[in-house]
Amino acid sequence: MAKTLTINGQHVSAEDDQTLLEAALDAGIKIPTLCRLEGLSEVGACRLCLVEIAGSAKLQPACVTKVVEGMEVQTDTERLRKYRLMILELLFAERNHICAVCVANGHCELQTLAQQHGMSHVRFSYLYPQADVDASHDRFVIDHNRCILCTRCVRVCDEIEGAHTWDVMGRGTNSRVITDLNEPWGDSQTCTSCGKCVQVCPTGALFEKGKSVAEMAKRREFLPYLTLMRQQPR
Repeated sequence: MAKTLTINGQHVSAEDDQTLLEAALDAGIKIPTLCRLEGLSEVGACRLCLVEIAGSAKLQPACVTKVVEGMEVQTDTERLRKYRLMILELLFAERNHICAVCVANGHCELQTLAQQHGMSHVRFSYLYPQADVDASHDRFVIDHNRCILCTRCVRVCDEIEGAHTWDVMGRGTNSRVITDLNEPWGDSQTCTSCGKCVQVCPTGALFEKGKSVAEMAKRREFLPYLTLMRQQPR
């Protein structure tokens, strides 16, 4: 059964099982995201898709909030812009994002969103973690300095490839994505070397060996097939 709601003053019709983000995108209304990727499950990790809903004091993540008949939603207010800018600044402060020497410079979703939201500096103290770089795999590298814990790699490996090589270990700022039981990627017994995790990574955290500064452009033509692959029997 279709539901009718209002987004930014625009009347929108949505299917009963759709999320606010899906309804907004179908209506041509853009909401920023980093953890979301069509074809993968929604986790609400990045919080960039927060929206205001009339009658609720709390901001809600559009990617995991189901549509309700008569909802009144705002996706672009001063409050939301401030929150999104703060989230982006915190992402930069949490790890060591040095764009000038990053393989994804110019091809990075985090960098693009920072530019779109007018981020000129970071107001928070940098943590400067001593994050490792694992180059033990024959073809790929993971640089934990550039990981934003979006878990796209975890989900594509589990839900599409069916290997579940990747997972998350730790809590808070100490969280890290790991392979198998926190072993070097090159020693993994489950990795199929398919490269799906590398292609869905929004930053320069996962990249192919041999790529230098600004050379790691992801094969975006691969991404639309995620939904199709998800529907295929394994």
